Amino acid sequence: MHQTALKTEARQLLVLAGPLIIGQASNVGMSFVDTVMAGRLSALDLAGVAIGSVMWNTLMLFLVGTLLTVPSFISNYDGAGRRAEMAPFVRQAGWVAMLVVALMVLLVMQARPILNGVGVEAAVIPTAGGYLDGIVWGAPALGAYLVLRLMSDGLGRPGPTMYIGVLGMLLNIPADYVLMYGKLGLPALGAHGCGLATAIVWWFQLAVIVVYLNRAKAYRFLALFSRWEAPRPARIREILAVGIPIGSAIFVESSLFMVATLLMGSLGAIAVAGHQIALNFAALLFMVPLGIALAITVRVGNAAGRGERDEVRFRGKVGFGMTLLTQLASAGVLLAFPWQIAGLYTGDAAVIEIAVSLLFLAAILQLPDGIQIAAASALRGIKDTRLPLLMMVLAYWVVGVPVSYWLGIHLGRQGEGIWV
Repeated sequence: MHQTALKTEARQLLVLAGPLIIGQASNVGMSFVDTVMAGRLSALDLAGVAIGSVMWNTLMLFLVGTLLTVPSFISNYDGAGRRAEMAPFVRQAGWVAMLVVALMVLLVMQARPILNGVGVEAAVIPTAGGYLDGIVWGAPALGAYLVLRLMSDGLGRPGPTMYIGVLGMLLNIPADYVLMYGKLGLPALGAHGCGLATAIVWWFQLAVIVVYLNRAKAYRFLALFSRWEAPRPARIREILAVGIPIGSAIFVESSLFMVATLLMGSLGAIAVAGHQIALNFAALLFMVPLGIALAITVRVGNAAGRGERDEVRFRGKVGFGMTLLTQLASAGVLLAFPWQIAGLYTGDAAVIEIAVSLLFLAAILQLPDGIQIAAASALRGIKDTRLPLLMMVLAYWVVGVPVSYWLGIHLGRQGEGIWV
């Protein structure tokens, strides 16, 4: 009976996680395309996109983390048979998204002084700033799209995440090509065009998911767009009480990678270009455990909504086991093919050499990083978010940031010291 239950849960988890993995991978695939195309322009453009994207991604992950409360609430409502509460919740989550987006825009406006203040190489700052000036135009669309996509995930319907994600990635390729290289009579905008291309894709994805949710029979019971709702402070506070610790925990983690990139930026364009290659490919591989983790949240949250404590525990354990298997495979890829991976991005021998040394360290990261995201996501399913935040603050800011600076800059170990 136990083996049958294990196989059944593993199969259901994979059915849900598969489209989520593809959808998440397509989102990072956009960043992959950006990085490859910037690398074909110059090491300076690659460095600028690296600095700009890591700053943006840190802010974006706070938005994503705050909104990860959406699938946990929706799956709880679904498990408890409280479907009438879903649409009002989603509308208020939309207001939460716009509040976070406004904060992101204000912070992007301060990017250039921040980059100057932390000692990033002067030649890289205009390129990084141009990238941010372009991508910020897509922030409102991204916020609204995430709310709708995560709602569908919470219902156990990951199709929109997969199909619209892949569609966006495919659109990003010609958009990057036209805007970065100056085709169809348009000027060559370089890194600024890269940011604009991503913003255009996000508005396209929002339009597609709105049309889909409005027409698909599976979502008609929601009547999601039947009326407009003003912000309800009490409801927004309830969402933020769960969402802010999640967003803050993910921000704390991603900010370590932002600090690492800024420290690399002080070492020059070649160093930060190699860093970006290793970080970008590691992020692409991370979409596998992240997709499984999002599925764990839904599976655990659904069982929690029905009050089935033993099933909550069982589903969490199955998710951990699946994550361990995928992370062993990811580590193997990084260890076996580092030169080939780096060569996908650039032909610059100096950049490739740095990237290869960092890909080895990325392989070591795979197991602990996968398990921590699986554990955090299982806890989100039961709305336990505050203690994990304290753990991440200790791990990433109290230990990670100071040690990264001490090894990389103070002891002069440069990129490898920062990654260690």
